[in-house]
Amino acid sequence: MIKRTVEISSEPVHLTVKNEQLLIERRDENRTQLGSIPCEDIGVLVVDECGTTYTHAALTTLLKYDVAVVLCGRDHLPVGMLLPFIDHTKVVWRIQDQINISKPLCKQLWQQIVQAKIRAQAANLPEGAAERSKLLALARDVRSGDPENVESQAARIYWSVWLCDDQFRRDPDGVPPNNLLNYGYAVLRAAIARSVVACGLLPSLGLKHRNRSNAFCLADDLVEPFRPLVDDVVRELYRDGFTELTRQTKQPILELLCTDVYFDDEKSPLMVAIQRMVGTLVRCYEGVEKQLTIPSVEPGRQT
Repeated sequence: MIKRTVEISSEPVHLTVKNEQLLIERRDENRTQLGSIPCEDIGVLVVDECGTTYTHAALTTLLKYDVAVVLCGRDHLPVGMLLPFIDHTKVVWRIQDQINISKPLCKQLWQQIVQAKIRAQAANLPEGAAERSKLLALARDVRSGDPENVESQAARIYWSVWLCDDQFRRDPDGVPPNNLLNYGYAVLRAAIARSVVACGLLPSLGLKHRNRSNAFCLADDLVEPFRPLVDDVVRELYRDGFTELTRQTKQPILELLCTDVYFDDEKSPLMVAIQRMVGTLVRCYEGVEKQLTIPSVEPGRQT
């Protein structure tokens, strides 16, 4: 089943539950009901209204159904995330496999992730462009573990022509459309973290990212090949004159999780494909496979 991405941003509301349904109520004397959604249908809940209130039952029920709850600050950017405790029948074995992954395999998987990211960046550039050819050549040059940091080399080429604007610099704290990119990346990160936990893995144990203060290192690894999907949507928004995070700009970004991608050359909604990708990662940890299947916007482009 395709999980829904729900955003709360139009007005302060009160969230509660009844009969496993998330109830969205207006914060007035009558608690006017604005809508209800089965909790089991929700994959990601994004709350971007600081006046929103919750019942304890609302949060615990959402977590019971493996919903990732993303909380935004006054600048409309995500500042935190709630995820359920790992609840999987093979959780102990899977975490042990995750801990015991060999360094060579870990490096090979990171190589595959970087290659997929660079190819996705190339797909965002016009066919025949010299920079596109350079990126595709760099993707072929990525070695196990990416010791030459080809990912960084590709990023410099990619961002220099992404907007055809010499003035743009990719900087999380920079001017628009950096704010739109930050929002999109955070939404994807939440969806991936949700799938990681659902598969019985620890999101803090990454393949490449390692930071004792980051609880989502593995999600930060796996999000890399999907960043260009956000880039493509944000670029169109920016070219149409949108620079601020509003309901109008956030909607196409949130809809990315439902967009069709290819997984093993079969069409699949992105959120479903992410879950299937994490499943192949589990098999890599178990020693059954050495190849991570990464969804692509084009058939035949998986790593």
